[in-house]
Amino acid sequence: MNKHNGLQAALGHLDKGDWDAAHKIVQSDESPDGCWVHGIVHVMEGDLGNARYWYGRAGRAFSADQVAEIAAVKKVVM
Repeated sequence: MNKHNGLQAALGHLDKGDWDAAHKIVQSDESPDGCWVHGIVHVMEGDLGNARYWYGRAGRAFSADQVAEIAAVKKVVM
């Protein structure tokens, strides 16, 4: 099984604007990529403080540009 299957599903939800469904998936993924997607979810919901926390857990610089971030994470997990 691909280790990124859950993240791919979460990204599919983000593409549809369904950050709540994506959040349910990434809450249980403690990997750096999972934390990155978790941060993007919080950007989408407008919770920038929490987004910064998850970006820090992912070891990534914070960005509120959700379109660019989704495109970047897709290059890693798709």
